[in-house]
Amino acid sequence: MKRKVKQLTRRNQGRAWAEIRDRLRRYVVGWVNYYALADAKRRMQELDQWVRRRMRQLAWKQWKTTQNRYRNLKSRGVSEFWAKRAGGASVGTWRMSKSPPLHYALSNAYWHRVGLVSFLEQYTLRHT
Repeated sequence: MKRKVKQLTRRNQGRAWAEIRDRLRRYVVGWVNYYALADAKRRMQELDQWVRRRMRQLAWKQWKTTQNRYRNLKSRGVSEFWAKRAGGASVGTWRMSKSPPLHYALSNAYWHRVGLVSFLEQYTLRHT
């Protein structure tokens, strides 16, 4: 399952967010429908966390430059101090996807607002 999500969210394809979101939605809904009879609530929560981290990584990669990263963090409510520190960080994208400034800027509420499908929400719809 993770292999397929990685394939759908590859960082070098230059796809728009809407296209990635729609492809991911189709896959997640189908996958959850298949496993809806299983008792897997905890697993669905873990997958949600992993997918959101993957999407944060993708956003960080798409922002590319220090200036763009700083600007995007500032526009999403991160303080100037933390936006500068995070924007100029030289760590990899996966490690950066777990940083507090990026979590604040791209929170769970943000992903819900932009329409990222949740494994747990789909699971609770099908499991009840």
